[in-house]
Amino acid sequence: MKRIGFIVAAVVMVVFGFVCMSQASSVEDAKAMAEKAAAFWKANGKDKAIAEFNNSKGQFVKGDLYIVAHDFRGMVLAHGVNATLVGKNLYEQKDPNGGRYFVKEEIEIAKTKGSGWITYSWANPATKSMQAKKSWVQRIQGEDAFVLCGVFQ
Repeated sequence: MKRIGFIVAAVVMVVFGFVCMSQASSVEDAKAMAEKAAAFWKANGKDKAIAEFNNSKGQFVKGDLYIVAHDFRGMVLAHGVNATLVGKNLYEQKDPNGGRYFVKEEIEIAKTKGSGWITYSWANPATKSMQAKKSWVQRIQGEDAFVLCGVFQ
């Protein structure tokens, strides 16, 4: 009887693992959402875009993906899952695991390349633990601002 219980528990754990893996977003999903957010901003204007990016039940928060918007001074314009960061300047924000000024790097990517990947440490809203996050930075064409969306690794 104990063996059957063990087998059932093992099967449940394996199924749960597959479900979790199938729900996890990919870097391609993050890039696509950031590009969609930049296009939404261009089509609808800054104010409507910021409101939609800040809407935790809107189209730019899906599972573990959410949009963050910054201006080139490092000010958080929108954050899909942490409204307390909106209006804060993170220009001098250091990666706690690497000491890099990752917001400065995001700004540099947006200014010089228009888009690109960056990896840094950030608190995962689901687990509350610090994790590596790979994000796609996408400049808003014609604006001194960018959006980013990433996945925890």
